[in-house]
Amino acid sequence: MKKGLLIVAFNFGFLISFSQSFTSSNLPIVIINTNGQAIPDDPKITADMGIIYNGAGVRNNLADPVNHYNGKIGIEIRGKSSQMFPMKSYSLELRDVAGSSINRVILGMPSESDWVLYAPYTDKTLMRNFLAYTMSREMGRWAARCQFVEVVINDDYKGIYVLMERIKRGSSRVPVTKMTSTDISGDAVTGGYIFSIDKEDPDDDGWYSSVRPDGTYGAQTIRYLYYYPKAVDIAPAQKAYIKSYVDSFENVLKGNDFQNSVTGWRKFADANSFIDYFLVNEVSRNVDAYRLSAFFYKNRNSINTKIMAGPVWDYDLAFRNADYCSGSNINGWSYEFNSVCSGDFWLVPFWWDRFFQDTAFKASLRCRWKQLRQTSLSDQRINFIIDSVNTLVSEAQQRHFQRWPILGQYVWPNPQPIPTTYAGEISELKSWIAARLKWIDENIPNVGACFDWLANDAGTFKVSIAPNPFSNSPAIKILSKLSQTVSIQVNDAAGRVVYRKNVTVSPGLNDISIAAGRWQRGIYFFRVNAAGNEKSLFKLVKQ
Repeated sequence: MKKGLLIVAFNFGFLISFSQSFTSSNLPIVIINTNGQAIPDDPKITADMGIIYNGAGVRNNLADPVNHYNGKIGIEIRGKSSQMFPMKSYSLELRDVAGSSINRVILGMPSESDWVLYAPYTDKTLMRNFLAYTMSREMGRWAARCQFVEVVINDDYKGIYVLMERIKRGSSRVPVTKMTSTDISGDAVTGGYIFSIDKEDPDDDGWYSSVRPDGTYGAQTIRYLYYYPKAVDIAPAQKAYIKSYVDSFENVLKGNDFQNSVTGWRKFADANSFIDYFLVNEVSRNVDAYRLSAFFYKNRNSINTKIMAGPVWDYDLAFRNADYCSGSNINGWSYEFNSVCSGDFWLVPFWWDRFFQDTAFKASLRCRWKQLRQTSLSDQRINFIIDSVNTLVSEAQQRHFQRWPILGQYVWPNPQPIPTTYAGEISELKSWIAARLKWIDENIPNVGACFDWLANDAGTFKVSIAPNPFSNSPAIKILSKLSQTVSIQVNDAAGRVVYRKNVTVSPGLNDISIAAGRWQRGIYFFRVNAAGNEKSLFKLVKQ
């Protein structure tokens, strides 16, 4: 960054001077003044923050008045391993002059007090978190909304940051019921909760799973942390409830009857949310997936009894940005991390291996994948998002990499080869994602015909019969949620029974072939029943 140009601006009550060539931006400009204080890891210090934002498509100049946010904040350094980088990420709390938190709309994002200024130092595309969160939101899940900004702290130009929402309970964030310390019995104690799997800070509290990552009982290795209510606020009865509920889920998932749609793991967890969470982690080949920054939530039973997977969080080491534990590989599943890096201290819970032993889960996964590949996970859609961000930051990224001249240089844990230009970083990202999507296309479990299994269907099975017309052996495909006996009956056009059989089906996809070579040509009616629940009457033609 060239020196020598002094810009002086009077904003929110104090003098700011910039010995930088940075004078204006197409991005919003965030200015922070700590009034001589160093920003600590913890606790937050009080500082002043102003945002210059003149509206979409309008230039923002340092000489312009602070016009978007102008007031007090609490600020501290955030992150764990990322704190070793010279460019720091920060947690922000908006405050009034008395020091109390206040809610405000920031850059069009819903009103709240708690925000994150994320520093994309090791992510030279600047967009990996943004990309993952956008994918998840387009699947219909809540994920942090983001805005790219340029930041100046204490007269020092800091480069491009991502100002984004923090994971927090609320109507515009994680949608669980607010809890108080008196919610300790009945329906009130059942939710809402947010919990996580992550590295521990000194103030963290939680509980250990009784099931090892390899699926056996014994040494306690997976640590769940209370996130909401906070560890300092959560009541003993609330601790006991959420631990017991997750324990019940794990014990059933570990048990022999885990696939049972009524008493199995789906009694405790929402399969659709786990599928969407899985797909974001696998498309991105997130090396931290499932084992770090892994969040889950549970609402009050009167609203929803199921554990929900998500929100997605922390993808700076995803999308080919980790040179360890196969993190940059195009092939392989992220959920199989334990077999790749068994010596790592933080391992993936046994849940995901178990899900892949559930045929109905795999069938649902394939159907959801096929659907999303036509929409939010299509090559075209992902490239559009990448190109849009590339265009947005094309000017500012030049200043950013003058401030942090790391293009072409190794920053832990960048994999080889390391592109020497920003355009090269974008090209590498797009090429890698295209290859990754293709690998998943070719390796997603294929259990047969794809049913609309993700719909909220109260029935226990689905049926398809093909071909129509048929000649010798029509194939009946039954996708069942559980082990059960299904009766099949076929009548001809005169009403005579030409075929009748009871068949025991297993959870997942079942193929049943009927030898019909000797039947006369004409119309036949197929009825499929289970426990008195008749599925649609199928009309087929024998030719």
